[in-house]
Amino acid sequence: STMAPSKSHHHSSSIRFHPPTTANSSSGTTGRIGSGFIVDNSSGTGLYRPSTPPGLPPPSASRTPSKLSFGTVCSSNINRSMEAHVVLSNAGLRVESYGTGTQVRLPGKSAMEPRIFKFGTPYSEMYHSLAATPEDEAFFLHNGVLQLCKRGACVKLAPQRWQDTPSTAIQEHDVVIAFEERIYDAVVEDLQTREPTEDFKAIHVICLDTKDNPHEAK
Repeated sequence: STMAPSKSHHHSSSIRFHPPTTANSSSGTTGRIGSGFIVDNSSGTGLYRPSTPPGLPPPSASRTPSKLSFGTVCSSNINRSMEAHVVLSNAGLRVESYGTGTQVRLPGKSAMEPRIFKFGTPYSEMYHSLAATPEDEAFFLHNGVLQLCKRGACVKLAPQRWQDTPSTAIQEHDVVIAFEERIYDAVVEDLQTREPTEDFKAIHVICLDTKDNPHEAK
């Protein structure tokens, strides 16, 4: 078989924390901590993860484990794909998130001065780099980038690049959601150029065109 995806194209103050030690994104055992956050007790990190409507089910509720696996993809695996990762994971679904860019590019103090990191750089390391001085910390808190780094560290270790992910991991996904047309194209092109595997099955690739800012991502 070949890696030909099934295409479905729809346009439709200072923070301190300890980084997670693994890139485990399974839902695990959760509990509510304060207002608007849940914590994954299985990870042992004690990091808060944002809750999403309708929040946690009551203890009496039962839910069939998800049989489908989802991949969410944006450019840098820090905003749109991570927002979707949190929403789907909090709903009890199996999900992993990725970026297709060559590097992780974050908004800097001007359009000509983005902050650039390599894929695989821990979110916590990005956070501390961006908050190296009080002035930088204030700026990146104001533009929301530090909040995105903290959220990422609450979910997994570091941004992952789609094209560098082994086919054995990619083939686990049933549905892949890309959040921009060029990202959709990059995902499809990558799938079509990968070496065929015996166990590969059809992947449904969906494009949900979403502007790359935290407000639109929600």
